[in-house]
Amino acid sequence: MPTLADTSSFWPFATLGICVAAIIVLITRLRVHPFLALVGVAILAGLLAPRGSLPGEPAKSHWVQAVEVTASELGVVCGKIGIVIALASIIGVCVMESGAADKVVRRFIAAFGERHVGLALVTAGFLLGLPIFFDTFFMLLIPLARALRLRTGKDYTLYVMAICCAGAVTHSLVAPHPGPLAMAETLQVDLGWSVIVGALAAIPPVMIGWQVAKWLNRRGDVPLRETPGVSLAELASITSKPESELPSFAASVLPVLLPILLISTASFLASFGGAARLGAGYPLFEFIGNRNIALVIGALLAMRLVVRQRKLALAGLGALLGPALETAGVIILITSAGGAFGLMLNHAGVGAAVRHAAMGRDVNLILLAWTVAVVMKFSQGSGTVSVLTTAAMMVGVTQGVDLPYHPMYLFLAIGFGALGLSWMNDSGFWVIGRLSGFTERETLRTWTVVAISMSFAGLLETLLLARVLPFR
Repeated sequence: MPTLADTSSFWPFATLGICVAAIIVLITRLRVHPFLALVGVAILAGLLAPRGSLPGEPAKSHWVQAVEVTASELGVVCGKIGIVIALASIIGVCVMESGAADKVVRRFIAAFGERHVGLALVTAGFLLGLPIFFDTFFMLLIPLARALRLRTGKDYTLYVMAICCAGAVTHSLVAPHPGPLAMAETLQVDLGWSVIVGALAAIPPVMIGWQVAKWLNRRGDVPLRETPGVSLAELASITSKPESELPSFAASVLPVLLPILLISTASFLASFGGAARLGAGYPLFEFIGNRNIALVIGALLAMRLVVRQRKLALAGLGALLGPALETAGVIILITSAGGAFGLMLNHAGVGAAVRHAAMGRDVNLILLAWTVAVVMKFSQGSGTVSVLTTAAMMVGVTQGVDLPYHPMYLFLAIGFGALGLSWMNDSGFWVIGRLSGFTERETLRTWTVVAISMSFAGLLETLLLARVLPFR
C-alpha cells in the first residue's frame, strides 16, 4: 500500500483528476465503448500509482502489475455480479414477453390512476428496495417502467427515476444492505435502531428526488428506445392484448416478489440472530435466500410463465432468452470494468489521501463525513466501499471527541454521502443507462442529478435534526 508520504502528497489527487478527465473524453467525446474505456483507464490508474503500491510488486514490474491487477480486480467484481445480472435479465425478458409486466401496469393504473402511477411506483419500490441490492432491484423493476411508457405514452424519464429514487437511498442507509450493516458495527450504533432511523430518514430525500425527477421529466422526457431482449414492436403487441389474455396478477408479480422476499428474509434472519432462533432450519433459509439461488427460483417461475403464455417449446425459450443473455453479458463486462477502475484508484492511494487530508481539521464532523463519502463515491464508484471507508476514517477522527449529538447522525451523513455523484465508475450508473436505453449523457443529466439532490437533501436533514434533536 502507499506510504504516508505518498498519500499525503498531491499525486493521488492528480491521478484521480487525470483518470476522470480521460474517461470523460474517451466515452463522451471520442465515443469509445465504455468497457474498453474503463479497462484502459483502470490500467492507467495502475500505471500512475506509486511504485510498490500494487499487489505482487516488486516480484513483477510495475507496468505488468498495472495490467494484471486490473484483470484480477475485474474478475473479482464479475464474480459478485455476473450470475445476478444474467438471471435478472432472464426474469426481465420473461415478464415482458409473457405480458406479466403489462398486467402489473394495468393494475397500478386501475388502483392509483394514470396521474399518480409514478408515485405509486416510488412508494412500492421504496418498500421493495429495503432488502435487495440496488442493481438487482432495478433490473427486476425496469420492465414495469417500459410497459408503463407504452401504456401511457409519456413520462418515461419519470418512471425510470421513480425506480431509482426508491432503491438507491435504502442501499446506502438501511441494513441488511452490507454497507449500512457494517457501518453500524464500525460506528457502534445499535443495529435495530439504525434500521428504523435509516428507513425513516430516507423518506424526505426520496420525496425530494421524486420532485427533481418530475422537474427533469418536464424539461425533456427521454424517448423509449430499443434495447436488446424485447423489441418495441413486440412490447406494443403485448400491451395491446385484452386483459383476459394476460396472466393473473399473482402469477405476474411472483417471479419478481418471491426473490425479493427470499433475499430479505435471509438477510434479516442473518442480521438479527436467525441461526440461534431457528437452529437446524436456518441453513435452508440461508440457502434459498442467497441472492443467486433466489433469482434462480424467480427465473424458473418467469420461464414457466412465458412458456405457458406463449406456448413455447424449449427451443423457442432458448431463442427468446438468447438476446437477453447477450445484453446481460455486455452489462456484466461494463459494470465489472467500472468496479475494477474504482479498485485501481484505491490502489493508487486516492482513498488514503482523502482520509489523510481530512485528519486533524477543525470542521463540522457531519459535514466532513458527508463530504468524504461523496468524494469516495465519486473516486471509486462503489457506495458500499464509500460507506465502509468513510466510517473507518470517522472512527479515528472522532476518537476521544465528545460529540454534541448522537453518533447515529454520523451514520446518516455517511450513508447520504455515499449516495451522491454517481457517474461512469459506478456499476449502478451503467445498469440504469443500459437497461433503460438512456445514453451516457442522458444518464448523467437525469440519474446523476437525482442522486446528488437526494444526497444533499439528506445532508441538510441530518444537520437540522442533529441541532434540533441531538439525542446525546
